[in-house]
Amino acid sequence: ATYYNWFGTDQVGQSVLAEFIWSARISLMVGLLATLISTLLGAAIGIASGYYLGWFGEVGMRLTDVFLVIPWLPLAMVLAAAWGQNYWMIIVIIGVTSWPGTSRVVRSDTLRVRELQFIERARAIGSGDGHIMAKHVLPNVFPLIFANTVLVVAIAILSETTLSFLGLGDPLNFSWGTMLHYAWSNGAAGLPAWWYLLPPGIAIILVVLAFTFMGTAFDEVLDPKLRKR
Repeated sequence: ATYYNWFGTDQVGQSVLAEFIWSARISLMVGLLATLISTLLGAAIGIASGYYLGWFGEVGMRLTDVFLVIPWLPLAMVLAAAWGQNYWMIIVIIGVTSWPGTSRVVRSDTLRVRELQFIERARAIGSGDGHIMAKHVLPNVFPLIFANTVLVVAIAILSETTLSFLGLGDPLNFSWGTMLHYAWSNGAAGLPAWWYLLPPGIAIILVVLAFTFMGTAFDEVLDPKLRKR
């Protein structure tokens, strides 16, 4: 009772603090799981298209270009409206629409790694393409994948917030985007009920900034060209 109303209440008398704490779990879960799907897709397509080149690499890159030029928000809105409004579907939607950037970055590094001498030696002793990609290429591009993954978490959280704010989130669960949606639709900005708008808004900004700074820091640490002396 001493802390239940620290952030005030919403339009139906529910604690904003309780909604804020509950929503943190949903927002972070969606961001992390969507990032996992996006990273797996982007890394697999990027390594394969960068290693094989030829027609296979061209098909992989043209597929990546198609997803890059399609505006992700209208596509995600159409998929969310067609497949249903639940967080598992939102995770899949964000995951399958946010992998092209990872694929582009991983492919560019794979093109560098495949020309190194130890790759030629692995081919000379009879190693298969799958073995070379899994045992030699992937470990060498993994630092770049890891640094990029941390940055994608911020993008995934912002994507979930955008969809939920537009009313395409799971109506049976709360996220920070859902809180902003209900606060806006019930006129919290005009009252002004700042205690309803500021907590989720500030939390989203801080979490996204945190993951962005972490990704930049990991990139500087893991990339010798960017490492500070």
